[in-house]
Amino acid sequence: MNIVIVGAGRAGRSFDVALRAAGHQVQLVHHGDSPTSRDPALDVVLLTVPDDALPDSAARLAVAPETVVAHVAGSRGLDVLGAHARVGSLHPLAILPDTDRGAARLRGGIFCVQGDTRLVRIVDSLEGRVIDVRPEARTLYHAAAVAASNHLVALLAHVDALARGAGLELNDFLVLARQALDDSASRGPARALTGPAARGDLATVDAHLRAVPDDELDTYRVLAERAWRLAHDREPVPWSA
Repeated sequence: MNIVIVGAGRAGRSFDVALRAAGHQVQLVHHGDSPTSRDPALDVVLLTVPDDALPDSAARLAVAPETVVAHVAGSRGLDVLGAHARVGSLHPLAILPDTDRGAARLRGGIFCVQGDTRLVRIVDSLEGRVIDVRPEARTLYHAAAVAASNHLVALLAHVDALARGAGLELNDFLVLARQALDDSASRGPARALTGPAARGDLATVDAHLRAVPDDELDTYRVLAERAWRLAHDREPVPWSA
């Protein structure tokens, strides 16, 4: 396909490399530059601009009715693309921290696709998998994606703070974290859960809540409560702190 990518940040550069490798003809332009080609041979304009800039970026496009205008934002629907005749969204369930790793993760990745079916052909060219999300569940879908990625990183920062307080390092606990992820994937979270909440060991949880530093206490308490509800079918937490 003939594809123009608008937005040369990490996402745009990752898609640029991945789509070129998949055999597409790709032009990457910076945010603020607007394609004005009404050539019907332009198959897709892919907006990889910041989410809040999508309506303005889409409105500035002057393309043929045959051209699909699409974005890659997980938190936005198709309404932000305005009155273009063919619209869609192509959100990768992937972390794109830099061009090389981003492009590699797009290849064979998982994509939430809405709108024009031409985007499914792009996913097929990347040897990826399409998941379907109801439009009314779009925001909740994106919240799940943020929890799976950004919140996991925040959790590891919490582990790092507790580890350093005990004279250790985050790296000492990463094997444990990987084991928990592997078990959750293979057995499901409820069966993967071990530790004091799963055992109903209230004295240990109370001891933890007294030992955790004040600036990490809210995070630990919320997670301990979630673990208890997971283990005990949403019973109220019984500990004192």
